[in-house]
Amino acid sequence: MITLEQTIAAIRPCDPEAVAEARAHQDRLTKPRGSLGVLEDVAVRLAGIAAVSPPPVPAPAALAIFAADHGVHAQGVSPWPQEVTQQMVGNFLAGGAVANAFANQVGATVRVVDVGVAADLPAAPGLAIRKVAYGTADLSQGPAMTREQAVAALEAGIETARELVAEGARCLVTGDMGIANTTASAALVCAFTGRDAAEVTGRGTGVDDETLARKIEVIRRALHVNGLIREGGSTGAGGGSAGADGTGGGGAPGDGAGAVPGLEILAAVGGLEHAAIAGFILGGASLRVPVILDGVIAGSAALAAAALAPDALDHCVAGHRSAEPGHTVALAHLGLRPLVELELRLGEGTGGLLAHPLVCAAARVLHEVATFDSAGVTEKES
Repeated sequence: MITLEQTIAAIRPCDPEAVAEARAHQDRLTKPRGSLGVLEDVAVRLAGIAAVSPPPVPAPAALAIFAADHGVHAQGVSPWPQEVTQQMVGNFLAGGAVANAFANQVGATVRVVDVGVAADLPAAPGLAIRKVAYGTADLSQGPAMTREQAVAALEAGIETARELVAEGARCLVTGDMGIANTTASAALVCAFTGRDAAEVTGRGTGVDDETLARKIEVIRRALHVNGLIREGGSTGAGGGSAGADGTGGGGAPGDGAGAVPGLEILAAVGGLEHAAIAGFILGGASLRVPVILDGVIAGSAALAAAALAPDALDHCVAGHRSAEPGHTVALAHLGLRPLVELELRLGEGTGGLLAHPLVCAAARVLHEVATFDSAGVTEKES
C-alpha cells in the first residue's frame, strides 16, 4: 500500500506551461473570449492537471461512496436511526439509490467502501471492506478518532483512488454515506475556517428547529472539548505547508503560531468517511487525475486534504453548491467555484455526478472547437 507520506510527496501543482497553453488556445477559439464562463477555467485546470493541452476528456468516471457511522449520533443530532447507514449501503449495492441512477446517466461506475459502518457487512460485488473502526467516538466528548485511525482512513481513500484509476477511471467523484455526518462536517468547517457553528450548521436530512439548535450546541461543545476554540472563542487551523510526515499545515493560512495541525483536527472532529474522502482527493491528485467534489461532506474533507497538501486543490473541481451553509463557507475558503447549484442536500455523490458531463464538455471544447484561423472566421477588431 502507498502510504500517506508517499502520496503527499507525489502531489504537484497544475503544470504552468500546460495552463498557459490551454488559456492561449481557449482565447483563439471561435467564440468571444470568456463567453463560456467558468467552463473555460475548468478546461484550463484540466490541462494543468494532465500537464498537456488540450487535456484528455476526463471519462470514464468512477464514484466512490465512503460509508461510516458516527458516535455523535447519540447526542440526538439526527432523526434518522444509525442503522440507516448500513441499510443504504445495501441500497447502493442493489442499484436502488439516487446516486446509482445518476451514475447510470453519466456512465460512471460505483464503488462502495466501508471504512467505518457500525456493523459487519457481508461481501458483495461493488463493496470494498476497509473498515478502520465500527464508527467514530462521540466528538462532543473527546476526539472522534485516534491519530492512527485517521491515517488508516486516509490511506483507505488513497488506495481506493489508486485502484479505480488502475481499473481505467479518468475522473474520480466523491461520495459519502453516514447518518450524522453533517454534524462532523460542520465541526470540520468551523475548525478549519474559524467560523462559528451557527454560521455553518444546516438541517442535514431535514431536522426541526429544536434539533438544529441542539446540533449547533453539540458542535460548539466538540470544538471546546477538543481544544479547537482559542482565546476569545475563535476557531481555526494554523497556516503552513504539510510536513514530510503529512501532519503539518492547517486550513486557515495566517491564523498564527500554535494552531492545531490539519491531521489533528481531522482526528478530533471528523468522521472516518471524511478522512477517507480526504485521502481519495490526495490519491487522485498524486496520480494527476481530476477529482469532482460533491457537497458539504466532500467540502469539509477537502479542507483537511488541503491542510495536508495544499497543491491537491489544483486537482479538484467543485461539482455543486449544497444547500448546507457550511458548504458555501468551505468552497469560499478553498477558492473553488461550483458548477451546479440546484439546492441539493442528499450527498452520496449526486451533485458531483451531475457535474461530470459539464467537466467533460469543458475539455471537449479545447479538442473540437475550431480556432479563428482554422475556420477562416474574422476576429473582432481590437
